[in-house]
Amino acid sequence: MVVGTILLLVVEALLYFVVLAGLFRMRHRFGLGVFIAALGTLHFLETYLAAILYVSLPLGIVFSPGSTILFAGKLSMLLLVYVREDAAAVRQPIYGLLFGNFLMVALVALMRQHQLLEPMAERLPDFKLMNEMGGLMIWGTLLLFVDSIAMILLYERTGRWLGNRITLRVWLSLAAVLTFDQVGFYLALKFFVGAPVSVLIGGWVGKMIAVAIYSLLIGAYLRWGERRVGGADSPRLADVFDALTYRQRYEALLKQTGRDGLTGLLDRGRLNTEGPRELKASVAAGRPMSLLIVDVDHFKSINDRHGHAMGDAILQLIAGRLSATMRETDAVYRFGGEEFVLLCQGLPHGAALLAAERLRRDMAAATATAGQPVTVSIGVATAPHDGSDFEMLFTEADRRLYKAKSAGRNRVVGRAPEDLTVAPSRSGGFGV
Repeated sequence: MVVGTILLLVVEALLYFVVLAGLFRMRHRFGLGVFIAALGTLHFLETYLAAILYVSLPLGIVFSPGSTILFAGKLSMLLLVYVREDAAAVRQPIYGLLFGNFLMVALVALMRQHQLLEPMAERLPDFKLMNEMGGLMIWGTLLLFVDSIAMILLYERTGRWLGNRITLRVWLSLAAVLTFDQVGFYLALKFFVGAPVSVLIGGWVGKMIAVAIYSLLIGAYLRWGERRVGGADSPRLADVFDALTYRQRYEALLKQTGRDGLTGLLDRGRLNTEGPRELKASVAAGRPMSLLIVDVDHFKSINDRHGHAMGDAILQLIAGRLSATMRETDAVYRFGGEEFVLLCQGLPHGAALLAAERLRRDMAAATATAGQPVTVSIGVATAPHDGSDFEMLFTEADRRLYKAKSAGRNRVVGRAPEDLTVAPSRSGGFGV
């Protein structure tokens, strides 16, 4: 009888670990959510069995397979997540269980307010059990939160003493934490269901047996379980989720194509493709479209004096300010080197000059804050007045940029006679 009980417990632990570890191993294919959902599904069963189902062994040892196999297994799986992933991954199931339990208790409290019918007297809801279950689940999850933090800290601390002896580290961490947990959870069992002291002692013995089993299984998994993950283990069975994932990644790749590697802005190839198309659409709709060319002043000297790393940082800062300052509908491109191009649909020439001046001032202020004051020169052209095709419009903006640089840099040049040149005045304001 005793041998049969222990054998059954071992089989239960093996089934629990093999299935959940298998789902965890496939996280690179399906994502971690499948594993987390399966872990959470068993949480209710774990608490239910811990409250009502007990088995006995010699010497008065009484414990619940729910608490012994399922809860000890859950902590083991959380430790496995931490070891193979990181703290950001392991907190997901912990917080999910906590909030899910609070939600369950709140919903049960509300549902008790319904006026109940009695079509089947023998199937009336047992709200007393639900109250006990809710209390146990919340208390158990709060303990789980503390247990998980303590377990991870212990696992890290034992690494100083035991090094790469992973199985021993796992065993020590689980044994210490589950000893604390057994005391804490027994207090709740005593309060809600009147569990005797024998449950405290027997539960601890059962959990220590489970710790020994799970430690060996985790050690084996970490040694042999993921040798081929992420390499030759490519998916062989396609399903709808593979198709959706492929499409999502394909669309993300398309969005990244045509991006400048340093700044993340659209690149010159995208400008050559999209510029003529956007201008054609604006002209057909009778809308203005302004093109701004922004050039960093004396950029070569920045690289010469401070190195290319500083030059790259300046370009990244300017790119960020361009994206943040302009409208969401404006497109920002890195044309090459220290030059940037902005396409502004529906922006007339006067408004484009004001926007360019705002950019010029913003760039000087932003780079001064960063410790390296840098100025920019900007040439502005607007269709259809300055050109009805893209090449003509770009050439005119480039000509005005050259004029701004020839006139002393750090200024905006637009179309005469509206706003020929906007440059800093000696009084600190801006003159035309």
